[in-house]
Amino acid sequence: MNRVLVIEDELDIAKLVQLHLQDLPCEVSLAFDGIVGLAEAEAKPYDLVILDIKLPGIDGLEVCRRLRARGRYTPILMLTSKSSELDRVLGLEMGADDYLTKPFSMLELSARVGALTRRTRGIPVDPVAQAGPLSLPGLELEPAKRSLRVRGRDVPVTPHEFRLLYQLASNRGVVFTRERLLAELWHGEVFVTGRSVDTLVKRLRKKIEVDPADPQLIVTVWGDGYKFADV
Repeated sequence: MNRVLVIEDELDIAKLVQLHLQDLPCEVSLAFDGIVGLAEAEAKPYDLVILDIKLPGIDGLEVCRRLRARGRYTPILMLTSKSSELDRVLGLEMGADDYLTKPFSMLELSARVGALTRRTRGIPVDPVAQAGPLSLPGLELEPAKRSLRVRGRDVPVTPHEFRLLYQLASNRGVVFTRERLLAELWHGEVFVTGRSVDTLVKRLRKKIEVDPADPQLIVTVWGDGYKFADV
């Protein structure tokens, strides 16, 4: 039986999800704020965490970030009442595996829970996390620490920002289509689009380019995708 932690501050939604998942069957625990939910997720092994973005205490994005900073992997399904793509992309960048936008059907919830819990065992190792350091003029990337230095200063990046940058920078001059980057960043497991890649590139350019409006490192190849300049 899968063990599921639901971190959701709306009691009616949390109870409805709990009742439905118990019929699958799953063993379901509830937490109603981010601080308690994070402590529970860190204290016990779960097969899945269902996590609302808007939570009292600390929000779901921060809970997700802290869970992904630890060694043990647990799939995360994020819930949001917001419909903009940016909110979904932020959750995915922090390491969420999938998302549902409220209101959602219990049938769709069951399908997502089933897909994610099947991945709990035997999850593949992220190849970027196992890669070696990469040094380029003005850039230093250390995958083991997921750290980035830009022209001598530390720059914070999300997991997906780092993976995208490492993928491009370690293959300088190679053109990557949006579809290929989606497959390699999100493994085809979540419902994102090519615009999600564009959003990541825009955020990265603000962090690494001297002039983000005139990028010299991450270059757009019109009609194809992106490449890292052969510096």
